[in-house]
Amino acid sequence: MRLLIVEDNPELAGLIGAHLREVGFGNDIVATAEEARILVEAGNHAAMLLDLGLPDQDGISLLRALRAAGHRLPVLVLTARSAIADRVAGLNAGADDYLPKPFAAEELIARVAALLRRAMGENDGEIVCGRLRYDTVSQTVRVEANGSAASIVLAPREVQLLDLLMRHRDKVVRKTQIESVFFGLGEEFSSNAAEVSVHRLRKRLQSLDAGIEIVTVRGLGYLLRAMAEP
Repeated sequence: MRLLIVEDNPELAGLIGAHLREVGFGNDIVATAEEARILVEAGNHAAMLLDLGLPDQDGISLLRALRAAGHRLPVLVLTARSAIADRVAGLNAGADDYLPKPFAAEELIARVAALLRRAMGENDGEIVCGRLRYDTVSQTVRVEANGSAASIVLAPREVQLLDLLMRHRDKVVRKTQIESVFFGLGEEFSSNAAEVSVHRLRKRLQSLDAGIEIVTVRGLGYLLRAMAEP
């Protein structure tokens, strides 16, 4: 699961990113409203953490514009503006939650987890496809067999890829989306990293008899779907 952090203070942004990575949330960090808008359009993030005091545009204006354009990405506002009027303005503009600065890392993580649970609206964050059950908050994987669900251990990269595909199940996920999940902005990656990772996860799911398949849609990307029962 990948989060978008919009914060123009590099030291604070780095700390937020580090805290979130410690509990399994990958993240990308940008410092301007324009960069945030571009990444929201790409649709690769599960939620956005938004500072209001951005250098090129006020965060409230950005949020209003995103909501007006139909983007439903969950947003947690992080700001030093603690007045009630500011909080109300943020919520009215489309924020899902509001956390005043300074804040404790534990509260930040708890609010992000709660935000994602509410956004999923599926059994407190659980996505089911075929015989596979994926908890988007704890990032745990279980496969149903003989009336019970056994926990499965996947490699971190496999979990990241499964998260993306499960969230977009029955829809095509482009190669560029997979690359952006695996690698932070500006990092180097091999040209066939996405293909190799999909191949490995596909074999793993087949070995688990999870009742799902990853289909290659030539020229477009990959699609995860439940397999038809015999």
